[in-house]
Amino acid sequence: MINIVSKRGWYFLFSALLIIPALISLILPPGGWSTLESGLKPGIDFTSGSVMDITFTKPVNQPAIQSRMEALGHPEALIQSTSPKSVLIRTKQLAESTGAGSRPERQLIQADLDDHIAPIESASFDSISPIIARETVRNTFLALMVASVFILFFIWYAFRRAPKAYRYGISAIIALAHDTLIVLGVFSILGRFFSIEVNTTFIIGILTVAGYSVNDTIVVFDRIRENVIRHPDQAFDRLVNTSILETLGRSLNTSFTTFLVLLAMLLIGGPSIRGLLLVVAIGVIVGTYSSIFVASQFLVIWDRGEFGKVFRLGRKTSATAATGLFRIIPR
Repeated sequence: MINIVSKRGWYFLFSALLIIPALISLILPPGGWSTLESGLKPGIDFTSGSVMDITFTKPVNQPAIQSRMEALGHPEALIQSTSPKSVLIRTKQLAESTGAGSRPERQLIQADLDDHIAPIESASFDSISPIIARETVRNTFLALMVASVFILFFIWYAFRRAPKAYRYGISAIIALAHDTLIVLGVFSILGRFFSIEVNTTFIIGILTVAGYSVNDTIVVFDRIRENVIRHPDQAFDRLVNTSILETLGRSLNTSFTTFLVLLAMLLIGGPSIRGLLLVVAIGVIVGTYSSIFVASQFLVIWDRGEFGKVFRLGRKTSATAATGLFRIIPR
C-alpha cells in the first residue's frame, strides 16, 4: 500500500515554496521588482469608475466595441455582453466635461459607438465612487471571515462523534487559508508582469474556490471519521493514509472533469469571464492538493504531537547554547 502520509514533510515544504513568493508579492512595497506595482492590481470595481449599459438596435461584436474604446482613450475598459444586442461597459471614472461647453465624456462615447458600431436603442449610466469601492473590499474580507467561522463550527459539529472534532474544523480552515493565499499570490504576480486586474468577478471566484476547497476537504475528512470510529484500535496515521487512498480516485476524477470544463470555457469564453474562470481553475488544482496533502497531513502531525517536538527542539537548542556560553565565560 502506498504510504502517502509518511512524506508529509515534503508536502509542507512544497506548500511553503508556493506561499512564500505569494506573500512576498502581496506585501512588497511600491517600487519593488523594478517599477512594478505591489500587491494585487485592483480594477475599477475596487478603485472607482463608470458603468454604461448600452442596448443597440442589432447584434454587435464585442471585440469591435473594445477597439472603439481603445481608440477613444479607454484601453482599460471591460466589455461584457449581456445579450446579442446589449453590452455592459466598465471604465475609469468618466469626466462630466471634456472642455468648456463640451458634452460629458459618456455622451461622446455613446455618440462614437452609435456612429461606428450600430445605432443605440437605449443607454443607462452609473458611477462607482471610491467610497463604494472601499466598502466592496471591506465587505469581501468580512464575508470571508464570517464564512470561515461558520465553516469551523459546522465541521466541528458535523464531526462531533470523532475524537477531538475541533481539529477537523481548524485543519479545514488552514487548508482554506492555504488555497486563498496561493490564488491571491498568483494573481498578484500576474498583475505585476501581465497587468491582470482583479474585480468583482475575482471575488466571486475566491468564494467559489473556498467552497470547492472545503467540500473536497470534507469528503476526505468524512472517510477519516468513518475509519476512526470503525477501527479505534489502529494508528491514526494509518487510518488517514487508508482514507486518502479510498477517496483519491473520487477527488482526482472530480477535479479533472471540472478542470476540463473550465479549460474549455477559457478557450471559447469571452474576456469578461476569463478572470473568473482562471481563478476557479487555479483554485480547483490547489484545493485538490490541499485536501489531500495539507489538511489531512495537518491532522496527522497534530495527533502525533509533532508541533510539540518542534517547540521542544527549539527550547533544547536554546538551553544547550546557553550552557555552552556559561562554560566559556570565566568566573
